[in-house]
Amino acid sequence: MQLHRRLISAALACSALFALPALADSPIKVEDPYVRLVPTGTPNTGAFMVIKNSGNADRKVLKAESPVSKVVELHNHINDNGVMRMRPVADIEVKAKGEAVLQPGSLHVMLIGLKQDLKEGDVVPITLKLDDGSSTKIEAPVRKIQVPAAKPEDMGQHNHGAMKH
Repeated sequence: MQLHRRLISAALACSALFALPALADSPIKVEDPYVRLVPTGTPNTGAFMVIKNSGNADRKVLKAESPVSKVVELHNHINDNGVMRMRPVADIEVKAKGEAVLQPGSLHVMLIGLKQDLKEGDVVPITLKLDDGSSTKIEAPVRKIQVPAAKPEDMGQHNHGAMKH
């Protein structure tokens, strides 16, 4: 009986040693996560954040998960012959000692098929799955995004005074 207890104790001690790397601080940190507030009934929205990598190895976010939507995809905006289009991407790279900025008009996490309307201040749980098998859980508050007003010079106003019609 004593030997049996010692073997169990030794096995538990060994398993604790293997768990230590999992308890170590992850080099991946997420700053300023938020989800864009969309009008009631809108089926999709985006999540934005800064993903920082303090480690010595490049990392990739392979996928994201959230219980608030039916589908979660990694997306980017691309210029397709002068037209900005949103496209899924296979992963989001976070260079060693670097960061990936997920922001409107660029890389983001797309929440598709929202299961309920989100309200400003709601908190959306999101899990990022990384290429090393680890995951990072975040809580992203829902925020109204202020779009800056366009300046008159940016609105395509032209002087047609000299044109013959």
